Amino acid sequence: MVNVLQTSAIEEVSSYINDLKERFSHLYFDDFEEKIEQTVAARPNMDQDQLVNLLTLASLERISIDEPDWTYVASTVYLDQLYAKAAKSRNYDASLKYSSFGELLEVLTDKGIYNNQLVTSYTKEEINELANIIDPTKDSLFTYIGLLTLADRYLAKSHEGDVYELPQDRFLIIAMTLMMKEAKDKRLSLVKEAYWALSNLYMTVATPTLSNAGKSYGQLSSCFIDTIDDSLRGIYDSNTDVANLSKNGGGIGIYLGKIRSRGSDIKGFKGVSSGVIPWMKQLNNTAVSVDQLGQRQGAIAVYLDVWHKDIDSFLDARLNNGDERQRTHDLFTGVCIPDLFMEKVENREDWYLFDPHEVRRVMGYSLEDFYDEEKGAGTFRTKYEECVQNEALSKRVIPAIDVFKRIMISQLETGTPYMFYRDTANRMNANRHNGMIYCSNLCTEIMQNTSSTVVTEEVTVDGKIVITKDPGDFVVCNLSSISLAKAVEEDVLERLISIQVRMLDNVIDLNNIPVLQAEITNKKYRAVGLGTFGWSHLLALKKMVWESDEAVEYCDALYEKIAYLTIEASMELAKEKGAYPLFKGSDWDNGSYFDKREYVSSSWQELRQKVKEHGVRNGYLMAVAPNSSTSIIAGSTASIDPIFRKFYSEEKKNYKIPVTAPDLNAQTTWYYKSVYLIDQQWSIKQNAKRQRHIDQSISFNLYVRNDVKAKELLDMHLTAWKEDLKTTYYVRSTSSDVIEECESCHS
Repeated sequence: MVNVLQTSAIEEVSSYINDLKERFSHLYFDDFEEKIEQTVAARPNMDQDQLVNLLTLASLERISIDEPDWTYVASTVYLDQLYAKAAKSRNYDASLKYSSFGELLEVLTDKGIYNNQLVTSYTKEEINELANIIDPTKDSLFTYIGLLTLADRYLAKSHEGDVYELPQDRFLIIAMTLMMKEAKDKRLSLVKEAYWALSNLYMTVATPTLSNAGKSYGQLSSCFIDTIDDSLRGIYDSNTDVANLSKNGGGIGIYLGKIRSRGSDIKGFKGVSSGVIPWMKQLNNTAVSVDQLGQRQGAIAVYLDVWHKDIDSFLDARLNNGDERQRTHDLFTGVCIPDLFMEKVENREDWYLFDPHEVRRVMGYSLEDFYDEEKGAGTFRTKYEECVQNEALSKRVIPAIDVFKRIMISQLETGTPYMFYRDTANRMNANRHNGMIYCSNLCTEIMQNTSSTVVTEEVTVDGKIVITKDPGDFVVCNLSSISLAKAVEEDVLERLISIQVRMLDNVIDLNNIPVLQAEITNKKYRAVGLGTFGWSHLLALKKMVWESDEAVEYCDALYEKIAYLTIEASMELAKEKGAYPLFKGSDWDNGSYFDKREYVSSSWQELRQKVKEHGVRNGYLMAVAPNSSTSIIAGSTASIDPIFRKFYSEEKKNYKIPVTAPDLNAQTTWYYKSVYLIDQQWSIKQNAKRQRHIDQSISFNLYVRNDVKAKELLDMHLTAWKEDLKTTYYVRSTSSDVIEECESCHS
């Protein structure tokens, strides 16, 4: 193809457009060609960037519901620009598109961009062999917005901003990094398999892995969860850990439920504690001041139990009115909710609020350390009732429905709090033999054991101060996601999940986490989170209506298959490398994991026996994240969400990028329906089926109209709880200008 960056002559531009016309013969190019040639004739001295911008904008403005494939024309133009810039930086002929991969490794290693492990771990012969698998034709899979997102945020550049990496380079670098420590006799074949999965856009790795794999900075995991001890040292140490993780690009979930409430005693002095809000303010300042490698401010979610005396001020913390000294606008909030509370909401009964410190002192136990082992019965409700009946324990009483009203008011104004159904989460916890799940993470899809880290100090005989940490479980989220529409339609799930689980498992051993207790927890549980995106895209391709029993049943069957293949892949890894250290005594080991999910078929029973014999490599396996940016790169729909609109515009600094629903055509358009026009009860039904097969949780949003009635929203929450969802994520409501009519009905 002629490189348009080298000339602005009309003949060369016409030649370039003819190449585009051949490639995209189904599009109407006459107006496009006429506009370009007229503009070039009127401005013969256009430079390279101006010409590319002209071609790009002319392509983008033609994207529509009727002709969505203009996005690939814009992508092709942008790719040619990237090829030319990379060729200039790396000094090779741009017509080759990709070249000198070995030199790329050496140059960016010398510049300090890449970690030198890549060039020291692989021989030159291996690097040359791997360079030959780079397939430039895979770049044609990118939409314009997907390619732009990848190039702007993730491709490695020099410190001066010069383009060096190209998309297929990044995928190969990720594959090489994640397979670096595999046995050398099979390492290259595993790198090739990982590259196959990434380059075909069958899957995406988590944003930190996509950005940082192979580089000399940053870490590979998405987010972390900590439980703060109720001590001054514990609170400040946790804040330091949060800052260290945030600067390296990690999102944080924090459980605050052990911190004493406002008005509690400190060392016997009554009424002096200021409660959780001041510590939230401190975390809020950390989120703002310690940004993620200069790209965005830190992201922190804090969770509190619904029986905590500070729950009122906690629920008000993100509101836009009231005392700013009590507001933390930059934190996200989540509420830890036991079954008993939901029962009392439904029955319009009273609810009691306690100070966790006083409960520990008076009752001799921590109420937050218990959950109901069965539906309707268990140790939490027993201990809660003991607290209610004990006259020595101070308490506040409030109608449960009033607490829930405050939850819903905050959700409709701010989108939060998230809902964490702690009893369901802990009943289904495969590692309940070794701990408890106190809260979820920033995006509500991680369900893993957490516990506080306790710090002690002592002075040695030679005058040294020794600080000792008894490390708690500090959760690490290692994520990647299947592109459902592409992987299912091309029937590659079995091959894909096998390599994907291995890639995830290898992140654990490669990661360099700046908080040591997180490093310990990561190795102890070897937890991963294999997820999915593109559910709405897949339903459209399958011609399934979202609000239908067919879609619900398909969701059940598909996620059961994904669960089976994921567990099988982890079991095969355990045969090869050993089970995770805490396997013995887990639900995986004793088989109750399979019993709870009613996996009774012969294939499941056979897998159960293999797991009993060999173990699983990873103590936690599946979690469905929001993956909004990575789904854009892969050209699909986000997570499990429906679409907002079939056609919309992404705002950029100088222009808008038109975007259509993926694979939009006369056959699929009927099956794309705006999320705000979908009955949320159908989404909850689907997610209940999905949750049965996901051992952790799912970033599940509830979408409501701006005129939703309180009873409707309450019914959604009650249904979600009754259907055994472990979490719900944001409550997203429309603005008043949302389209009132269903576009599909007019298609």
